[in-house]
Amino acid sequence: MAAGSRLRVRWAAVGCVVVVLAVLAACAGPYQYYNGTGVHDATSAEVSGGWENIEGTRVVLREDATALLEKLDGQDFDFDDGWRLSGTGTWQLTDEDGGQVVRLTLTTRTRVESRSPATATDTSSPDPPSTYVWSFYVDRDQHDELKLFFFYGDPDAGNTYAMTRKTQS
Repeated sequence: MAAGSRLRVRWAAVGCVVVVLAVLAACAGPYQYYNGTGVHDATSAEVSGGWENIEGTRVVLREDATALLEKLDGQDFDFDDGWRLSGTGTWQLTDEDGGQVVRLTLTTRTRVESRSPATATDTSSPDPPSTYVWSFYVDRDQHDELKLFFFYGDPDAGNTYAMTRKTQS
């Protein structure tokens, strides 16, 4: 094989490796490498109570590890299905290497709603689940107050669904 041919083969191989690495890097969004918040000092007593978000979602984490939830959307790609679940369940505060996580399990679904009229009439969407498990990361804001969040939609986008302490009305 001539020297010029060998050089072309090497450059072609290098080009293939570069293309493969670029494709892999494009598929690796912030969520895929998320290691947690680093919060390890929250207590179950501090996590229990009422939580809400701007979309009208309400979650009550009771001290006895039971939970009430209203209009809670799915996480990750399930969010795209547009359903919102209400019902009762359980919760648990876990401590992992990257930080604490609240595992919220819907055990009894009492209501299903749709985030928009389009998803309510879309028959191609899968049926909403009768039970479901969310994993909320535990974090602290600039005032050291707890906040809970999970990622939703395409993991590459890094969108967060944030829950804050329910305000007194």
